[in-house]
Amino acid sequence: MRRSLPGSPMREAHWRRRLLLRASAVLHLLALAAVLIQAALWPWALAGVLLNHLLIAAVGLWPRSQWLGPNWTRLPAAAAARHEIALTIDDGPDPVVTPLVLDLLERYAVRATFFVIGEKALRYPALCRDIVRRGHAVENHSQQHRHYFSLLGPRAMARDLQAAQDTLISITGQRPLFFRAPAGLRNPFLDPVLTRLGLRLASWSARGFDTRVKDAARVQGQLINDLQAGAILLLHDGHAARTKRGTPVLLEVLPAVLTRAAGAGLRFVTLRQALSP
Repeated sequence: MRRSLPGSPMREAHWRRRLLLRASAVLHLLALAAVLIQAALWPWALAGVLLNHLLIAAVGLWPRSQWLGPNWTRLPAAAAARHEIALTIDDGPDPVVTPLVLDLLERYAVRATFFVIGEKALRYPALCRDIVRRGHAVENHSQQHRHYFSLLGPRAMARDLQAAQDTLISITGQRPLFFRAPAGLRNPFLDPVLTRLGLRLASWSARGFDTRVKDAARVQGQLINDLQAGAILLLHDGHAARTKRGTPVLLEVLPAVLTRAAGAGLRFVTLRQALSP
């Protein structure tokens, strides 16, 4: 069970979620009552309900939102006070890119969190085991990485996340503690599913859109702008864009980012290491 202290971000996020969903339920009841009392009001009632659903959809399309439940957009205050920072790498493992990333991280003595797709993990289990062997963390990025993940109902979401949990536990021997939604998109069904599975939702504080942007300097600039204690950086080893020379963007970006962080006195940790009080 996830616990939070009074005034903590997790408690605030739960309060926001309850407020939004309870307000939505009240609006639906009021709309129904209005139509039952005076049928001519149905266009207004329908408009109110539709606007409410658009609002909830918009919140789900905002990856860093706290309104649908707790969401790590930065590391906890205790981790930030220790000058910790997190590097997260999504959509792998990739048989070409991931080994190069691991070698680079080893040269800089940096620990990262890899959000892994279950189906890819099944194709490249040795890579997942190597990630853990080198001191990094493997976390849940769904089993299939469906682009329509945020449209799934609670049962389909639960099946997908549980399948990824089972896959990654069987391969690495470690239970993932965090989940990142595909593209960061979600709906109100996700938080109860995460609670049942004992997972925390994690997004990011800075990303460089390195699956689309081929200019390493642009990607690097986006990340360095938020290079401070408590930041959660997002890059991709899977679906990585290539520079004009054919190099995966993150491989050109990482050395500068890691060097700048070290110069600022920041220490990279995995998300699970940041849980330490």
